[in-house]
Amino acid sequence: MSRAPALSPSRAGDFRQCPLLFRLRTIDRLPEPPSLVPNLGTLVHAVLEHLYDRPPAERTAATAHAMLEPAWEAMVAKDPELADLVADPAERESFFSDARGRLDTYFTMENPQRLEPTGREEFVEYQLDDGPRLRGVIDRVEVAPDGSIRITDYKTGKTPHPRYGQQAKFQMRFYALLVERLRGRRPALLQLLYLRDGGTVVLHPTDQDMDLIEHEIRELWADITAAARNLSFRPQPSKLCDWCSFQAQCPQFGGTPPALDPAAVERALGISVA
Repeated sequence: MSRAPALSPSRAGDFRQCPLLFRLRTIDRLPEPPSLVPNLGTLVHAVLEHLYDRPPAERTAATAHAMLEPAWEAMVAKDPELADLVADPAERESFFSDARGRLDTYFTMENPQRLEPTGREEFVEYQLDDGPRLRGVIDRVEVAPDGSIRITDYKTGKTPHPRYGQQAKFQMRFYALLVERLRGRRPALLQLLYLRDGGTVVLHPTDQDMDLIEHEIRELWADITAAARNLSFRPQPSKLCDWCSFQAQCPQFGGTPPALDPAAVERALGISVA
C-alpha cells in the first residue's frame, strides 16, 4: 500500500536545486542508474543502524567491518543491479576500503558502547496545518534521563565549508520541527557527523529556527504547488548539472522532458491540477 503524498528533506532539496530534477524524480519517477557514492552511504548507514543490535561490548570497529559484506549482500538481493557497480575486483576492494574507512572514522568520533539510541532509522510523519504532509527518516534519536532529545545524522562525505552545507542544516531543522510537533518537545541538540574527515556540525534549535524552518517549508510548498498547477517545472542550471542523471531529459542539454501527466502530479503531490 503506497503512502500518501508528502514532502521530505531530500525532495525539498531537489526542488530548491532544480524544479525539473524534482519533477523527474518525484512525479515522473524516472529510473536513475545506480552509482557508488550514494550506495556507499546506504551501506555505511545500514551497518551503523544494526551495530546497535549488538550488545555494547560487541560494538567495535572489527564488528562493524565484519558487518559490511552481509549488509552489501542484503542490498544486492533487493537490487541485483548493484552487483555491477563492484564487478571489477579492484573497484570492489576500493569500495569496501572506503566503507571501512568511514566506519573507522566514526569510532574516533563516538563510543557506541556508551550509547543506547531510542530510535534508529526512525520514520517520522506529520501533517502541517494548512500545508504539506512532512515525512522523513532520522538516522538516530536519543532521549536522556531528563527527557532531552538529541538527533544524529551520518554523512559519508566531508565536512562542508561554512558557507555551504545549508541543505544538511535545513534537513536537521526539518527533523527538529517534526520531532517537536510529534513528541511535544524540541530536540535540544542536532548533530551531523561527517565520516570522511571526522568533522561535526552541532545545532541547538531555537524558537527563531523553528519559525524560520516552518516558513521556509510553507514558501517552498507554495512554489511547488504553483509549478504543479501551471504544469511547469523549469530547469535551474548550476554546477551540480554535471552530475545529474537526467541530462537526456533536460532542455539545458538539448533534451526533452516527457509530457507531464496531470494525474501523475496529483498522485505524487496530492495537488489537483484539473
